Amino acid sequence: MKAGCTLLALLIALAMGAAAWFAFGWYSSGPVEEETAFIVPSGSSLTSAAQKLEEEGNIHSADAFLLRAKIFGSDDPIKAGEFLLPAGASPAQILDIFQHGDVVLRFVTIPEGTPSIRVHAILMEEPLLTGEVEVPEEGSILPDTYDFERGESRAAVLERMQQAMSEALAELWPTKGPNSVVETPEELVTLASIVEKETGVPEEREMVAGLYSNRLRQGIRLQADPTIIYPITKGLPLGRRIRRSEIDAVNDYNTYAMDGLPKGPITNPGRASLEAVLNPAETDALFMVADGTGGHAFGRTVEEHNENVEIWYEIRRERGEM
Repeated sequence: MKAGCTLLALLIALAMGAAAWFAFGWYSSGPVEEETAFIVPSGSSLTSAAQKLEEEGNIHSADAFLLRAKIFGSDDPIKAGEFLLPAGASPAQILDIFQHGDVVLRFVTIPEGTPSIRVHAILMEEPLLTGEVEVPEEGSILPDTYDFERGESRAAVLERMQQAMSEALAELWPTKGPNSVVETPEELVTLASIVEKETGVPEEREMVAGLYSNRLRQGIRLQADPTIIYPITKGLPLGRRIRRSEIDAVNDYNTYAMDGLPKGPITNPGRASLEAVLNPAETDALFMVADGTGGHAFGRTVEEHNENVEIWYEIRRERGEM
């Protein structure tokens, strides 16, 4: 009888020890030596994720992981995406990260005034995106910073950028003020793209929009230099001074040789330029020229403009540019 009790006690102890060891293997630190990025591919099951974890050395055994997950883990589904596994992550931690953790987001930035040919290049140069895209329609992208997941398609990111512009236009168009001259959202984007290219000074946007609104209202040609450059470079920097032949060139964009707006945008304007065109400054200005500080001097008459031009020439002469 005594021997039987001893054997039973031994068996119980062994069972408890095995259970403790089994549980310890679920909650104890694993072989992840340092913070490691791990990707759960789209459509993965827990089984395929466990096999990938074992192959990449993040757990000791996929079979043991799956068995313990069935007993100790949650039944919540795992998510696809990129996750960060901390150093020493236990199997329990890893499963919780896959089920409830945040997917690692990457970011791509499209600065205000980026032409579509450059948007295409930015997307194609991002190594963590996949697939091909064509150069998007000019003016269809809202410049901003967009998040994406490793392995996401470029087409999906581009679609979000274009959707953001559509939503911005829908939101902003009802705010159009009485001083605005644009009659359609398409005209809004086109004029805003010129404003975007003409000034890098945020405080000037409404003034530049007011000036061009005045010229359109009075039937004066816009004579915006960026519209000369666009047919030549598709919005990229020209890298030299504009030639006389280019000023005289007749095409659908050159506002020195045509009345009204060009046939379409010359870049992707930012939200601030869209807002400026919808509510331009109330001004009598019809002319502007660089003032040497990155901004512009504005004039109401040809005489005022000529005086501002002479000041600008003097600045350039002092700089040795003339």
